[in-house]
Amino acid sequence: MPSTDQRQSATFRRAVSPVEWWIAAHPRGAVPVLQVAVEGVGALDPDRLAEAVTAASDACPGTRLARKGREWVDTGRPPAVRLAASGDGTPVHRLPELQEPLLHRGGPTCEVLLVGGASPAVVFRASHAVMDAGGVLLWAADVFRALRGEPLTGATDTVTEVDLLPPLTQKPTPPTMQYPALLGERTPGTPRRTLWLRRSVDGYHAGLIARLATAIAPLCGGDAQFAVPVNLRRYAPQTRSTASLSHSLPFTVPAGQDWEATHERLLTMLAEERDAQARLDPAVLKIPQPLLRFINGALESKAVKQNRYPSHASLAHLGRVDVEEFSTASFTATALYSLSSSPAGGPVELDAVECAGHTELTLSWHDGPGIEEKATALLDLIEEALSPAKLRTPSTLLRPASRTVLPAFAAQCAATPDALAVTGPDGDLTYAELDRRSRVVATALRARGIGREDVVGVLADRTAEAVAAIWGVVRSGAAYLPLDTQHPDTRLAGILTDARAPVCLVQRPHAERAAVPAGCVTVLLDELTGEPPADWAEPATGPGDLAYVIYTSGSTGRPKGVEIEHGALANYVAWATRDLGVDASTRMPLLTSFAFDVSCTTLFLPLLVGGSVLLPRGDLNHATLRALLTEDAPTVLTMTPSLLELICELDVRPSTVRVIGAAGEVLRRSVALQALEMFGPECRVMNLYGPTEATIECLAHTFDPATDTAAGVPIGVPPDNCTAHVLDAQHRFVGPGEVGELYIGGVQLARGYRGRPDLTRTRFVRLADGTRVYRTGDVVRVTDAGVVEFLTRADDQVKVLGNRIEPAEIAQALEDHPTVSRAAVLARSRPGSEHKLLCAYVVGTSPDPAQLQAFVAERLPRYMVPATVTVVAELPRTVNGKIDVRALPDPFAGADEPAADHSGRDEVTRAVAAIWSGTLGVDPDRLADDTDFHQLGGDSLLMLSMVGAVCRDVVGAAAEPLFMARLGEIVREPTIARVAAVARDAASGGAVPAGSIPAQAVPRGETVGA
Repeated sequence: MPSTDQRQSATFRRAVSPVEWWIAAHPRGAVPVLQVAVEGVGALDPDRLAEAVTAASDACPGTRLARKGREWVDTGRPPAVRLAASGDGTPVHRLPELQEPLLHRGGPTCEVLLVGGASPAVVFRASHAVMDAGGVLLWAADVFRALRGEPLTGATDTVTEVDLLPPLTQKPTPPTMQYPALLGERTPGTPRRTLWLRRSVDGYHAGLIARLATAIAPLCGGDAQFAVPVNLRRYAPQTRSTASLSHSLPFTVPAGQDWEATHERLLTMLAEERDAQARLDPAVLKIPQPLLRFINGALESKAVKQNRYPSHASLAHLGRVDVEEFSTASFTATALYSLSSSPAGGPVELDAVECAGHTELTLSWHDGPGIEEKATALLDLIEEALSPAKLRTPSTLLRPASRTVLPAFAAQCAATPDALAVTGPDGDLTYAELDRRSRVVATALRARGIGREDVVGVLADRTAEAVAAIWGVVRSGAAYLPLDTQHPDTRLAGILTDARAPVCLVQRPHAERAAVPAGCVTVLLDELTGEPPADWAEPATGPGDLAYVIYTSGSTGRPKGVEIEHGALANYVAWATRDLGVDASTRMPLLTSFAFDVSCTTLFLPLLVGGSVLLPRGDLNHATLRALLTEDAPTVLTMTPSLLELICELDVRPSTVRVIGAAGEVLRRSVALQALEMFGPECRVMNLYGPTEATIECLAHTFDPATDTAAGVPIGVPPDNCTAHVLDAQHRFVGPGEVGELYIGGVQLARGYRGRPDLTRTRFVRLADGTRVYRTGDVVRVTDAGVVEFLTRADDQVKVLGNRIEPAEIAQALEDHPTVSRAAVLARSRPGSEHKLLCAYVVGTSPDPAQLQAFVAERLPRYMVPATVTVVAELPRTVNGKIDVRALPDPFAGADEPAADHSGRDEVTRAVAAIWSGTLGVDPDRLADDTDFHQLGGDSLLMLSMVGAVCRDVVGAAAEPLFMARLGEIVREPTIARVAAVARDAASGGAVPAGSIPAQAVPRGETVGA
């Protein structure tokens, strides 16, 4: 960094331009000041900011000028950094420091204000005599580059408007002062004080200046006259100068003209370079400063006395900025806006900046009686024109979260101690027993110092012991982290490490797994016995405390942990209990993995109202599902649509099910109709929608076959304390029938991603009114009735069996293999099939597809292992840099060539091949007997469907137990030949080979909606 002496000897100098000469000659203390405010969250160190300002002033010497005659000369003195009012809640635009002049009695031309408090901000102030708004933005961007330790861009050009513009073809016409002020008359003789009002409007709006002009024009009583400042750098885009390089273009808007015509006219004027001619007469440089100061003072006095100005308003658009460029490691910018003051005789000013998905509007005018009320009404009018209230007003009233689930659980245990809380193959638990066991777990955790904000892993099968463990973690005051026992140890260890979990509760069958990393203590659930202490007390848990953390696939190559607070969980439980009809008679099966947040519906809803949780009798397959539906009398089912479709294939007619909640993926109308036929017309089928980031579900819709006629069932409307907004690509609210991305809000939003503030900022954003929302990435539309319909994804994310999959995470795992340099993963369909498969394409040094699939299987869940791996020389890209899918080879071409000879197939093998064909969408004559089921794209749910069909159509009910007893053989060797052999033996009454069904080989329900 240059020393003070070096800066003092700086030689930067440039001529004073005509417009700068005029502005500098304003009455003393009244030279207009340009102010750009950067608001954010976090903190900025004053000393580091001062160092950055000093470094940026070396790169942008136009920030430290003094006038000597008709030249600006570098003083070598960097702008000062001053601390403004902080901590008292005063908005930035109300700070008294903003009223202070610059370039006053030899004072500095630029300075920086640092505003502390809950909403910190940095305000860059520059005299308009040396700088325009474009110059301030160049300077501010370099200050933040210096704060981040990045190279500075600098602005050392010495050009002025005289250098940029062609010679005048005719003498400029002086502006006429004939237009009354929009906000009313000023009081002569009152001190000069500027009023700023700020308004954030959602979205970016094409033709913004034209839209503003046409919104204001009706207030002008006829043709409206505006001044539009134009950045003259457009004539030399490579120019890097902080000088005042903007001129105002006079612009008339006829009464009644729409914004499109206004926008076209403005573009035409710019194309014709009208702004080059509409400029200050260079002869102004010949007028001595004292005389020009007198002229400007007289101009200002006349404007106030007669209430006449050169235009109705000045409309300035500073452009679109990226707030990331104005952020640091400790400070995240959330908004940037302008706070300018008017020149002598200048009209009302309206400045606009586009940033962070919003249009920041600032209205400035001289303060006085009634002015603020009129300015507010004008901003209301403009906001309504840009973003109608009917589109941005949520349909539900939001109340802050105020409770947790813990008091209700403790009260229920005390009220119905002898009622069954959990029933399952490993034993039943009454509410008294569940209460005791969960408190034992909680006591053990507390003894290890575990409490609020700690995260405790739970690695257990779907058992009563696991249910007690999860409630025990919650009752300790900590948050539980459910782990899927079917996931590889590498992934589980990574999740525990990322979550910073100090303890992991492990069920004995998984005690020897290498899933618990160093630094995380393993506690065996089976050894937590005894009685809770007599002085047990529930934790003082509040709605803002962490309840659980669930990991989902990550687009950055690693999974991300979603943090859900107690208030969010309690809100979901309240409305879902009512809407699903959960009460003391409810018997709700646990049909998903604990690591899939739909499991929370079963873990919490029935246990808070005296109902029961049903645990399936063994691993999920058509046999256990049939037994569950016909023998266990469930009343409410929640599951993925994929599992519901499998259940609909069962030849049963359950009579006890009152409500079905389908969640996690698209619910097709055909499946909903099948469910009504199977469970009866009195059963309600509900489509429940919600990403993990919104606490299980945040929209709901009851299927009506008479009105829901589209292929996909609508995802519904937001319930209590939840909101849904649809915004287009420019972040503007859209109307009914229009397509946009779904943003959800309300008290059920997650706190964010654990340890990932950058990702949290990207996905959890704020609307212009400050409402926090989550960008779902789902493309939807809203019907005239206000019901949301899902259409597609806005990104590459796919769903497999309800599991969210980010292909980038799979690609990253592939690229970790030493033979792979680059990888891409896409979801593609086999010709003639609607079933989506994960297909990988890799570039590298002789990679082996089978080895790569095995490599991924050691690191990621089974449902994330690509069905195909294709080696390519390169990954073709479109002009936008995306993978060119059309240029990639078909991964299925030749993959299912016909076997050499099918004539030897017996009746059983042909029947099995036909079932595979129907399940996988492959021609049976092109299926070889030794083809692997998974290599054809089969997943765990499709395997269960295939096995169920074989039992139904080939084996028969009598031999089904023998066939199912050998399911492990099929899992280990999933080929047509093996399935046919097992089916043939079962049908003939063959014996069950000893040890043929190892537990870890059986497909578990954890893979169905994990």
